[in-house]
Amino acid sequence: MGAHRKGAGPAAGLPAAGGRDRYFDALRALALVRVVAYHAFGWPWAGLVLPSMGIMFGLAGTLMAGSLRRPAPTVIRSRLRRLLPPYWFWGLFVVAAMLVHGWMPGWRIVYWVVPLGDPPGDAWAEQVWEILWYLRTYVWFVLLSPLLLRLFRLAPVPVLLLSLAPALVLRFAWQPPEDRLGSALTDLATYLFCWILGFAHHEGVLRRLRPGAVVPLCVAALACGGWYAFADRAAYGTYDLDENPFAQALWSAGAVTLLMHAKARLGTGCAGPARFPRLDRLVTVFNARAVTIYLWHEIALVLAVPLIDLCWRVPAFEAYLPLGSQWFLFGVGWVLIVVFVLLAGWVEDVAARRRPRLLP
Repeated sequence: MGAHRKGAGPAAGLPAAGGRDRYFDALRALALVRVVAYHAFGWPWAGLVLPSMGIMFGLAGTLMAGSLRRPAPTVIRSRLRRLLPPYWFWGLFVVAAMLVHGWMPGWRIVYWVVPLGDPPGDAWAEQVWEILWYLRTYVWFVLLSPLLLRLFRLAPVPVLLLSLAPALVLRFAWQPPEDRLGSALTDLATYLFCWILGFAHHEGVLRRLRPGAVVPLCVAALACGGWYAFADRAAYGTYDLDENPFAQALWSAGAVTLLMHAKARLGTGCAGPARFPRLDRLVTVFNARAVTIYLWHEIALVLAVPLIDLCWRVPAFEAYLPLGSQWFLFGVGWVLIVVFVLLAGWVEDVAARRRPRLLP
């Protein structure tokens, strides 16, 4: 589990087919910005400020529960259809670059077709392909959702609380193998609570729970997650939640529950962006191009480095631009992300059976 891989995540919450919820849209956009910032700066405290992956899995669980009013096979096909074409388009370039670089895949190249396991790749492009853990985890949650939703409806609150049990087992009872299977099991266990929490929001369970019961439990989860993050620094070499699955599970559970309970119980909205048309438009673009931004942002950050190196050869740029600043790299990265959104974002429209557009 590399330091850069866990703080990312699309935005598995694909845009809803019906009306928009601007509160969730704004959360998803903020999560994407935090993902890019984390990968550009490597801030270990970023997950403590905004657990972007927990948010994205929670929002995706809400959308999945709503979609399962239709037959499960239809819903699963629809979700995969909207995810896989952007993944294939991006993968064509990544796989081709690795092949040119001398990489030769084995049978696991099938995971570049459907990411049921971690797609293979060479170390040269590891920063680019390692983010695919999120797609693999998302696909498995989608496949398991019909069963998980049935279990949840049998006993909503107990199932929600028990969804933390796998993380507890992996932390205290059984050490998963340090291979692809172990990584997949760890990721599923870490974010299972957030996915089930999305069910709880959609089914109205969160709305019925009183703040007096929810808030103390959330504070306790945050306290325990923070304690384990800092107590395990010697073992993991950092307090970064992305390196500590158990701390991540607890912290994400507490923080995402508070965010979603506020929405369910208090009717929290997000009217701020609507008062600023350009900001509101930006939120819309982020949500409609979430998969594109997630997949291409690491390539943008990687390409920003040689571009900045070229700028050092121009005396005027060297004199007046902060070429050595990480913030400058962050800015160049976003410029390249915009370019990739314009060049590749239309694939998301095709996948969703919409008319292709440069910007939604």
